[in-house]
Amino acid sequence: MFKALLHLRKVICAGALIWCGLITAGAQPKINAKPVPQLGKNSIKEVIAAMTLQEKALMVIGGGRTGTGIILGDGSMIGRTESRLPGAAGGTNAIPRLGIPAMVLPDGPAGLRIDVKRQGDNKLYYATAFPSATTLASTWDTALVKRVGAAFGNEVLEYGADIILAPGINIHRNPLGGRNFEYYSEDPVVAGNIAAAIIKGFQSNGIGTSIKHFVANNQEANRAGINELITERSLREIYLKAFEIAIKKSQPWTVMSSYNLVNGTHTSERADLLTTVLRDEWGFKGYVMTDWGGKAKNLIAQMNAGNDVIMPGNANQVNRIISAVEHDSLDVKVLDRNVEHILNIIVKSPSFKHYKYSGAPDLKAHAQVSRQAGAEGMVLLENHGNALPLKSSQKNIALLGNASYATIAGGTGSGDVNKVHVISLAGGLTNADFMPEAQLAATYNSYVSDWRKRSRELNIADYQLNTLAAKCDVAVLTIGRNSGETKDRDLDSNYHLKPAELSLIDRTATAFHQQGKKLIIVLNICGPIDTKAWRTKADAILLAWQPGQEAGDAMADVLTGKVNPSGKLATTFTENYEDVPSARDFPGTPAASPEQVAYREGIYVGYRYYDTFNIKPAYEFGYGLSYTTFKISPVKLAAALVKNRLTAQVTITNTGKVAGKEVVQVYVAAPAKSIAKPAQELKDFAKTRLLKPGESQTFTFNIPVASLASFHNDKNAWITDAGQYLLKIGTSSRQIAQTSIFNISATMVTERVHSVLHPPQSVDVYNAQ
Repeated sequence: MFKALLHLRKVICAGALIWCGLITAGAQPKINAKPVPQLGKNSIKEVIAAMTLQEKALMVIGGGRTGTGIILGDGSMIGRTESRLPGAAGGTNAIPRLGIPAMVLPDGPAGLRIDVKRQGDNKLYYATAFPSATTLASTWDTALVKRVGAAFGNEVLEYGADIILAPGINIHRNPLGGRNFEYYSEDPVVAGNIAAAIIKGFQSNGIGTSIKHFVANNQEANRAGINELITERSLREIYLKAFEIAIKKSQPWTVMSSYNLVNGTHTSERADLLTTVLRDEWGFKGYVMTDWGGKAKNLIAQMNAGNDVIMPGNANQVNRIISAVEHDSLDVKVLDRNVEHILNIIVKSPSFKHYKYSGAPDLKAHAQVSRQAGAEGMVLLENHGNALPLKSSQKNIALLGNASYATIAGGTGSGDVNKVHVISLAGGLTNADFMPEAQLAATYNSYVSDWRKRSRELNIADYQLNTLAAKCDVAVLTIGRNSGETKDRDLDSNYHLKPAELSLIDRTATAFHQQGKKLIIVLNICGPIDTKAWRTKADAILLAWQPGQEAGDAMADVLTGKVNPSGKLATTFTENYEDVPSARDFPGTPAASPEQVAYREGIYVGYRYYDTFNIKPAYEFGYGLSYTTFKISPVKLAAALVKNRLTAQVTITNTGKVAGKEVVQVYVAAPAKSIAKPAQELKDFAKTRLLKPGESQTFTFNIPVASLASFHNDKNAWITDAGQYLLKIGTSSRQIAQTSIFNISATMVTERVHSVLHPPQSVDVYNAQ
């Protein structure tokens, strides 16, 4: 009897082990088998040691575009996980045996990009469309941008995702870049600090970010195959610097390598970029993933480089990783290292922590955050005779332009968001108790209801304009422009205004000015446009950018004075496109189908070029008007001889009649002794709180000497020259209110770095000396 009971116990235990997957059917059960390590209970190294080769390969290959696992040739699925967020860009693979969950990775630089409808579910799942990155950068307000990130990140969390594929932080090298709206600025200090703020907001929710596209994804023309020739100095001072600032200040969970080649090699295959610079020099602790479906095909080079995950992933790639290890072309130690990077992030994720997501974030509250950020990112470019804000006597508005009615919330492609609504400017003005002329509004609404007509401006006859000028109090005319992934903006039709638009502006200005009435132009655009041909016709110009789903209300807030405009340009508007330093090289050669592009402007990007080479822009970097006035006090330096850091203090006072906010910008002109340098560079900035008339706020800026250094290719070092420096504090790059001289007594090497990322051939860059 005892023997029978013992045998029965063995059978039951063996069955349980088979059910749990600890042994396979037909194998001899091990009654004292060691438990399989579990992520979170055992060390990550113990979990990796317990992995099969196939499981390791699964970790470094994404789970497909649906994020539900990878289907093998025999039809079986590995890494299977629940597809809990329809519309997400992809995800990682699950290994339940080891307690490793899948993570969900949705797109969305301006709002969570997910499907509204779900199978078998009548509920609609909308997300908030926040202002574009360019709009957020124009606030120059890191605290506000952090709030946007916190609201946005809450939607990521409550819809069941783990890592948002944002923010984009590439530099506005050329205004025609199709994806510039997803990026912040032409300046790395603005881009890096704004990105750090939104990352901190995102990750305050316990979800992760993927800062992208690393590095120099500055055009859409042949974006996956273009070879960019860039000097190491240009990379380190401009294109890498924005990433460096953001990564060191906010530690995003992941970095996304870019499609393009830099100096002859795809970024995802560059160990000097992804390991030497990113990890060894900057201390990055997360993991690196590829952009989706890039042209770089050498998986082994990517693994060795430190590109930990290939996205979106397929079965062939899993098999190639397995084969490479089995045939000794990929060291399993490299594979283990990359898996470790990934698991270090998975243990921080909501999926690993079994977060019970609600599927119902507070969209109403987030809409208000979007509205505020949209309004504060608007830039008042012109305001002759105090044409704005609109007066209470100007209720009857001739509202012209397709974009007044089909208002653009944000860009296209991965930057688009399935939002519950977009409030048009017509709707926003109506909500603010202003009255767009009814018959004109009806005509426009009927016209733009056909989306195919929105790019062709509605023709308004002269007699109609004369009638409107006689009966309406003011004309508001909106110009709209959009762009997105895969295609750069067209110079003739997207940067320059079309003949019909120029005609409408000219004829409207004539009709209304003859009646002694004003013309207000609103720019609902994705990036800078030509203003030379028409700006003198307008009494006021409000640059609204792409303000998100609450666009119309945010525009109306500024137009009516409910919000005093405080946005400043984070990217320059040039007088002529030909003045752009990269114009002669963009988007590369051959022109019809570019394969290579030389960054001959070097470090002279944006205002660095215009200020150094004395080229007057239409509207300079940092520029923006207000409905009030401000005064900046003389600078107080802690010491005129600087050793470790420059400390400067100024006070800003509202000297006008209404409350407002001001942006204080700190520039430094450095001595060009050992190397050519820009005339000045932004080193810090701050935005005041809302100051009442007569109210003041004091700022103290602490700028490390290392921030004053220039990179020397030949010395592999950042060097701060001895000599006399000029500190400039103002409200734009060309509106400097206060200056002060300080000195550095001895030239110092502030950092030595590795020799990396060299172009295979000489790049003939501009030189200011």
